[in-house]
Amino acid sequence: MLRALARGDSVYGLTTGLGAAVDTRLDADAIPAFQARAMRARAVGVGEALSTVEVRAMLAARLVAICHGASGLSPELAWTIAAMLNAGVHPVVRRIGSLGEADLSPLAQAFLPLIGEGEAEFRGAVMQGGEAMAAAGIALPTLGPKDGLALLNANAQSVGLAALAVDAMQKARHAALMAGALSLEGFRANLSPLDDDLAALRPMTGHKVGVRFLRNLLAGSDLFEPGRARRLQDPISFRCIAPVVGHAFNASAAASLAVDNELASAPDSPAVLVDRDELLSSVNFDTTELALTFEAAGLALSHLAATSAARITKLMSPAASDLPRFLTRHGGTHAGFATSQKTAAALEAEIRHLAMPLGAMTLPVADGVEDYAPMTPAIVEKTHAIARRLTRLAAIELVVAAQAVDLRGALRLGRGTAAAHAFVRRHVARLDDDRPMGREYEALALAIEEGGLMLAEMAAGDGAGA
Repeated sequence: MLRALARGDSVYGLTTGLGAAVDTRLDADAIPAFQARAMRARAVGVGEALSTVEVRAMLAARLVAICHGASGLSPELAWTIAAMLNAGVHPVVRRIGSLGEADLSPLAQAFLPLIGEGEAEFRGAVMQGGEAMAAAGIALPTLGPKDGLALLNANAQSVGLAALAVDAMQKARHAALMAGALSLEGFRANLSPLDDDLAALRPMTGHKVGVRFLRNLLAGSDLFEPGRARRLQDPISFRCIAPVVGHAFNASAAASLAVDNELASAPDSPAVLVDRDELLSSVNFDTTELALTFEAAGLALSHLAATSAARITKLMSPAASDLPRFLTRHGGTHAGFATSQKTAAALEAEIRHLAMPLGAMTLPVADGVEDYAPMTPAIVEKTHAIARRLTRLAAIELVVAAQAVDLRGALRLGRGTAAAHAFVRRHVARLDDDRPMGREYEALALAIEEGGLMLAEMAAGDGAGA
């Protein structure tokens, strides 16, 4: 990079302006001030601030990418970012402002404290960025000739928050699987759709994955014995759990792989190719694949939500389940789970709305130079929101299914479904007299998000691998 400057090479963002100003040549003595000015000018985010966890994920994602060695960033700045993470200096970053073709606005806000500006939280107090750095004992670095652009021209908001969303998706899809399996037990469903030979007739990977997971969770259940099912054929929301949940697992796994690949990438433009002694403009900051993979995952989770909500209402209907209406033994004098249907319906509706594709940016910016963007931060955020809502819907289904199992009397549950039932009962008592259930659903959802249900399944030793 220094050799490129000495040669007088024309390098985007190093010897030229940014965006539409690429046609502006910078004088050598103007470069240091330009790098700091580029950061200030792009700190245009508005709206709610990112949480501490989200800010840390973003900083970590940028640091990982810097370590690939193509950014041209001064090592001093990389060490400063690491020091901020270690000391707990968390810049205030407003979440709205990036279109997904490099997260310029959030990264500018995140790194203003490196030049003594912006805002940051340290030990519970929000203060001016320079003050936070001083309070943490972190010296301000000196910006090198490409440092401002190297800090900004990457996709760390999209990737960092996507990593958090993947974790939420994995726990939500697992909870939905466990809830669906427990509903099969409470409904006394016919398990013929889980026959391995039937699955072999259809070379769809999601279908086979779903069958494998459900058979493992239900292993040991008396539902596999002839004549134990209540009816010859069940509603589709029970019959088709395997293909729906299997595809959701594959879709969220694809999202996880996309995040892994982004973290293994150098997103910088221009990128420093040391072996070639060149700086070349790149499009490695483009996150179209990440965005579209997350859109697909959100749609898959919405199908899980639709089947879950349907099963919840079916379990409460005597005509469908042969169980007391709203799963209460007291009849019409008690509400039982009747009003929980409204919360389930609200969650499913919100999930369905959030799953609608956002699409690409349609308003060209930067004087028409930036005429496409995949809107990745917004897509990642809505997919994460889907996962949070699906977790709460799964919590309701788990509680409803556990009540149905209890009302059935003597049953032999599968290894995985027995673990799910026990997990529910550790957090939520059987419903007899009416009581406020909302706080119990939320507590169960939080326990799922903390990994409790996954640990319960692992402890059961069912080998589902979900």
